[in-house]
Amino acid sequence: MLPVGKIHRVSEEAPVRTIWWDAASNSVKMIDQRKLPLTFEVAEYDDYRALAEAITAMVIRGAPAIGAAGAFGLALAARQSRARTPQGLIADLEAAKTVLDAARPTAVNLAWATERVLRRVRSTVHGTVREVADMVLAEAERIAEEDVAINRRMGAYGAAIIPDGANILHHCNTGSLATVDYGTALGVVRAAVEQGKKVHVWVDETRPRLQGARLTAWELMRESIPMTLIADNAAGHLMRTGRVDVVLFGADRVAANGDVANKIGTYKLAVCAKENGIPCYSVVPTSTIDLSLPHGDAIPIEERGWEEVACFGGVQVAPDGVAVYNPAFDVTPHRYLTGIITEEGICYPPFAESLRQAKERAEARIKEV
Repeated sequence: MLPVGKIHRVSEEAPVRTIWWDAASNSVKMIDQRKLPLTFEVAEYDDYRALAEAITAMVIRGAPAIGAAGAFGLALAARQSRARTPQGLIADLEAAKTVLDAARPTAVNLAWATERVLRRVRSTVHGTVREVADMVLAEAERIAEEDVAINRRMGAYGAAIIPDGANILHHCNTGSLATVDYGTALGVVRAAVEQGKKVHVWVDETRPRLQGARLTAWELMRESIPMTLIADNAAGHLMRTGRVDVVLFGADRVAANGDVANKIGTYKLAVCAKENGIPCYSVVPTSTIDLSLPHGDAIPIEERGWEEVACFGGVQVAPDGVAVYNPAFDVTPHRYLTGIITEEGICYPPFAESLRQAKERAEARIKEV
């Protein structure tokens, strides 16, 4: 049996990020998103295998957040390792990376973050095992801090496309809970509000795990940002009747041509937005852009358990033995997107060119730090 994390119940007002390293206990702490909005709990992990299980079980979710989790998972692996040489430690980290990367296959940020940490230490020839382990943690901390800054940069760029008085249709959860802090698509909403714009957010419930109803509504209500919860199937009606000005969502992976893999249900929203002449944007850090995949059909799509669809709130609502197909994501072809908002600016068609340029600028900026 794999080790499990410790649970700490804390006040809802606790000033914590979604995920962070606790130096006092050499452990990773994260908000348990499965318990929200009814209970605010913090889970603690000191074993990278348990942390990988937490990613799979969606204790933590959202592409940027699980990227940070993967990096911190390697920091745990470094402290668990019994290697006596830097080369032996790196071998242990490579093995841990395989376990962590497999936790959720669609979100490219996970493998991106673990690869970045390993790239930082692979060239290490001198130094002690402890120094290499400290280097792993320092890089994980850097990834987490950069995520917050990147989110704010995206928010500033994205707020420009939000008109004052806008009705925004939002899918899934892309706020602080999906990142280390601030948010991607919800970061755009926050930035618009911080600029003094009046906005209203239509929050679709986002079946089957209800990230919109449980998490996005919780975040927006805590910040007193006007919002209304809707059933997923109400979105088309709102668009056709002129009550949506812009559609925003995040992404778990973006292919080189601009095709976007995001939470299941995104594709039909983008198609409906196109039909009704409504601007539609995906908001992603450049770490979510995967230039190695030419198009969205090459993106691996995670399939999850039957109980997420056949049960509601822990109660089975479908017949025993029912056949269930439960893809966690779908792919939206780039032709349905108005633009893709990144920390390097808004990418417009042709996406193959604009995404590559944004990725290059971001990588150059990271190397300069």
